[in-house]
Amino acid sequence: MAMVFRRLRFLLMVLLLGGAVPHVMGQAGIGKRDQERIQRSKKKNDAKEVKKEEKRLYKRHLEHQDKATRKRLKRHKRRADKQGNTGHRDPFLQRLFGPKH
Repeated sequence: MAMVFRRLRFLLMVLLLGGAVPHVMGQAGIGKRDQERIQRSKKKNDAKEVKKEEKRLYKRHLEHQDKATRKRLKRHKRRADKQGNTGHRDPFLQRLFGPKH
């Protein structure tokens, strides 16, 4: 009889502990909100790194050019910044008297 009680008690303890483990494991880890925050900051840092690397490569490219080329690149960059992304526009007389599309 004592042996049966011992086995029953052992079985009950194993079942109780086995059932408690998934609940304890469910609490481990980071939450969804924290995970999203980490992803946002990682994305932001990656974008910063890419921009920094592009700037470094552009500066290195400029160092390899002669003075006249650097001046021309700077002039064209200013013109592009002024016009935005509308692109190149032909001069007035060319637009007025040029061939029709």
